[in-house]
Amino acid sequence: MVEPSPVLTLNNGVTMPAVGFGVFQSGPAETVGAVKTAIGLGYRLIDTASAYANEAQVGEGVRESGVDRGDVFVTTKLKPDDCGYDSALSAFDASMAALGFDTLDLYLLHWPLPHRFETTVASWRAAERLLAEGRVRAIGVCNFTEAHLDRLMKQVEVTPALNQVEMHPFLVQDDLRRANAARGIVTQAWSPIGGVNRYWQSGDDPLTAPVVVDLAKRHGKTPAQIILRWHVDRGVSVIPKSTNPKRIAENFALFDFSLSDDDIRAIDALDQNRRGGPDPDAERPGR
Repeated sequence: MVEPSPVLTLNNGVTMPAVGFGVFQSGPAETVGAVKTAIGLGYRLIDTASAYANEAQVGEGVRESGVDRGDVFVTTKLKPDDCGYDSALSAFDASMAALGFDTLDLYLLHWPLPHRFETTVASWRAAERLLAEGRVRAIGVCNFTEAHLDRLMKQVEVTPALNQVEMHPFLVQDDLRRANAARGIVTQAWSPIGGVNRYWQSGDDPLTAPVVVDLAKRHGKTPAQIILRWHVDRGVSVIPKSTNPKRIAENFALFDFSLSDDDIRAIDALDQNRRGGPDPDAERPGR
């Protein structure tokens, strides 16, 4: 039997599994089955977004899993084109209709939009309203730098519960992780095993880095499991994505081993400060 994920406590007291299942780039036809498989294997956190065009299938997968809705933590996100106070509220309604849920566990602003930050602030105030009304249990952000966080927090009431950012051995982002923690914000890694380097970039891959391969051999694990455990041991939440049942299972089999401090430092040393995805300061991000 696969061990359950450890949980993290958000800054408003809501608990969330540390390891979840992502559906970025999962087509509608494959999302329902992938979500059902993940939940059947023990995942209790599912991460989607309006921009992924598969919210309806995520909701269907949760319902068809046979697991009570209250036992599955679901995240979705506000896409940049829907930023603004009224438009964010309308977009949330559309997401909830697609998911088929009455309440959402976590709602995130997908991008900081620094070139039109006033719409980001307005969107956050809409999210604060949703939180106050009990329609969402926690609210957070994606792809925010420390400067973006400071800019937002000077203008709003509620501190984000979570900041979901690109993070993998080629983009360790320790300073941002510490900055999040200092503000009581959980860090969550998207593309945690560096898939963004395979999808969008040419060149090397964290999964084939010799230190990762060596650690995998020594621990009797896959390179992906080593990297995911590296995140977990650093207090970072992860949402690996796959539609392959074998890999979905492997990505959750993380809780029967741990990495030493030396192991963690060896992976940290792979840092190239190399972003595979869009720049958070871009005017029109692509994810």
